[in-house]
Amino acid sequence: MTWRRSGRWEDVAKIPFLDLTAATAAYQSEIDEAVLRVVRSGRFVLGPEVEAFETEWAQAVGVAHAVGVGNGLDALTLALRALGVGSGDEVLVPANTYIATWLAVTQCGAVPVPVEPDSTHQMDPAALHAAVTPRTRAVIPVHLYGLPVEMERILAVARRHGLAVLEDAAQAHGARRDGVRAGGWGDAAAWSFYPGKNLGALGDGGAVTTNDPAVAERVRLLRSYGSPRRYVHDVKGANSRLDEVQAAALRVKLRYLEEANERRRSVAGRYLSGLANLEDLGLSLPPVPEDAEPVWHLFVVRHPRRDALQERLTAAGVETLVHYPCPPHLQAAYADLGWDRGSLPYSEQLAEEILSLPMGPHLSDEQVEQVIAAVREAVLTLAVAVPQQARGAVAQQARGAVAQQARAAVPQEARGAVAPRLSVVR
Repeated sequence: MTWRRSGRWEDVAKIPFLDLTAATAAYQSEIDEAVLRVVRSGRFVLGPEVEAFETEWAQAVGVAHAVGVGNGLDALTLALRALGVGSGDEVLVPANTYIATWLAVTQCGAVPVPVEPDSTHQMDPAALHAAVTPRTRAVIPVHLYGLPVEMERILAVARRHGLAVLEDAAQAHGARRDGVRAGGWGDAAAWSFYPGKNLGALGDGGAVTTNDPAVAERVRLLRSYGSPRRYVHDVKGANSRLDEVQAAALRVKLRYLEEANERRRSVAGRYLSGLANLEDLGLSLPPVPEDAEPVWHLFVVRHPRRDALQERLTAAGVETLVHYPCPPHLQAAYADLGWDRGSLPYSEQLAEEILSLPMGPHLSDEQVEQVIAAVREAVLTLAVAVPQQARGAVAQQARGAVAQQARAAVPQEARGAVAPRLSVVR
């Protein structure tokens, strides 16, 4: 319970951002039975549950192969290695994403090259072509928040330059665009089954999906010490295997994925309707392209006074999170790349303004209406009037300044290598 001031002190039930227990309550007994089945079997690593889940997940995605691995980061890393990405290569990545996308690139010995987002907060297809250099080997579009990227334009650039395409689908289980499911466009796709995902395990888990049998076989080799058979090691592999307990639980949850996604869509629809017409007061809602069927892993709004909005929602008993408060290029882990503050202004602006509202199948209609009422009250209280025309002009000015700011932020000795792409990345 929490308290807020609204004319008088009153008790307000806290609305959690995500409640994993409530989300699976209807079929928890099935999960319990599946886990117990594994325990009694005595098979815990690369057994029948993993094999069955790989088949079922490949069918769900609409591809030929799925290979279970230890987590989402390993899925990205092993997929990149299977696609031939290595030391000295460049990989185009979104500037606005979770750091795992970048970490996978550097774990392969390659260099992440950030591309600014478009109005959907995702990698801008218009910026890709000129971001390519002779060293570019691959591109990783991220289906951020559960909204598939405009993949046809991404693929057109990739085909023109001979680039591998790895979809980061960690937040897009079951999402579609132009009738194609996430994971069905690229040379491969990487998935995370972290517990909070739309399809989440009981701990860490991940998978790589692909239509290419050579890529699938390479990932299978890499995930288990590079060993095709016991005590024979063809390559320097890893130890990253989806275990039987996780696979058994995922098989149960997969049966309810579409139902859970439909509930997320219902919640998102209520948010979009209930929070409409607040643009002039500073609240921006997530855009939804007409050809997209997002699965709403996150419902992310924007507000110029995000921190103040979050404080008021917390006081009203509404739990919110920020995805993500610091873009990868400003993290200490990537200080060596020379991307100073101001290098990627649009991503930096998003990090200061975005706020994720409660989202998930656990939310009741009453809770959704309470969130809507709390957000409306908070926005009206803040009363930030930002005219649409002015906001558009500011955004255009920020994008137009990217090249000049980015060039100034890169160390002199590195400018020769990156100058061709800095003038167009936005």
